[in-house]
Amino acid sequence: MADELMADIEEKTPRPVEAVPAGNPKKDDSEKIAVATQWQLMWWRFRKHKLAMIGTIVLVLFYLVSFGADFLAYVDPEESEAQRSLMAPQPIHWFDEGGFRPYVHPQIGRRDPITFKRVYVPDIKVKVPVEFFSHGFPYKFLGFIPMDIHFLGVKNARPAETLFLFGTDMQGRDIWSRLMYGTRTSMTIGLVSVAMSLLLGITLGGFSGYFGGIMDAIVQRIIEILRSIPTIPLWMGLAAALPSSWSVNQIYFAITVIISLIGWTELARVVRGRFISLRQEDFIMAAEILGCSKPRIIFRHMVPSFVSHIIAATTLAIPAMIISETSLSFLGLGLRPPAISWGVLLQDAQNIQALVISPWLLIPSIPIIIAVLAFNFMGDGIRDAADPYG
Repeated sequence: MADELMADIEEKTPRPVEAVPAGNPKKDDSEKIAVATQWQLMWWRFRKHKLAMIGTIVLVLFYLVSFGADFLAYVDPEESEAQRSLMAPQPIHWFDEGGFRPYVHPQIGRRDPITFKRVYVPDIKVKVPVEFFSHGFPYKFLGFIPMDIHFLGVKNARPAETLFLFGTDMQGRDIWSRLMYGTRTSMTIGLVSVAMSLLLGITLGGFSGYFGGIMDAIVQRIIEILRSIPTIPLWMGLAAALPSSWSVNQIYFAITVIISLIGWTELARVVRGRFISLRQEDFIMAAEILGCSKPRIIFRHMVPSFVSHIIAATTLAIPAMIISETSLSFLGLGLRPPAISWGVLLQDAQNIQALVISPWLLIPSIPIIIAVLAFNFMGDGIRDAADPYG
């Protein structure tokens, strides 16, 4: 009975409500920052840089285009036809009879009775349906997967005769398809050149700053000689030395090496300065006392201490490499046809008369501007995120 009474009393007695401690966002953030790694801190700061995030997304799209250039091109980039020379960009009509049915009007060529120039007018009586994931010319996706599926195509017709998104060049080749392949070449040559420049800059600059003495003097004199030579004559001399009988792949590799031999000097000087300041630090002296080898001290202890700066410098160097390749190819000193790059595509724009008549020949300059701006935005964001005093 007593037990039942005590149970009733406990049941009816109001219990104090336990206070739930309110979370302190500032305290939680401080705790996260205190235990975060260097890379986490850089990522959190990088995400706050809106232009850097936009630039990164744009660059991801560019490299997706590079990987899928064969899939995005609907015409063989080398297929030419004199009867389709300098055709203007062709619009796609996306809706027909109230539904989503993309189509194009085929172009009819005729001679202007006054200027005697060949002009093209759309045949509005005929509608050629545009279809996605259409069959077209065969290719090897990623270099080894046989495929013939393309993102765009036309139904019951040949794309080379009916579809001209960005028009055609002087030889009647489709600019859209050539631009896809040119994006692959120009974007990858920047990465390869920067990778080689990075290797040369870190290695030579690191040994120069760490050892000093005669090695430092030799490396610095080489840097001064290379930087004292005007860039364009140096490019012209090196590019002129390339045999005209070389294949496209050989010329591509040679241009990459030429750009790398010029671009490593600035990074080497930065690395040298950092190594001179780091070699007196306690952790470097401790590694020497423990008997670590010189290469291990350089690449295992010294380089990782400012790897964030190297990443920022690399992202800012890639657009310079792209501009270098484009300039060389535009002047006829870099990649040459049948190679396809942004610079090669812009060679047709050297003729002012053709450019006035066919302004769409300048379309390849648009991705150059966008890519360079995107790299600069991303590089600025990485540099700000890696700055410990920012």
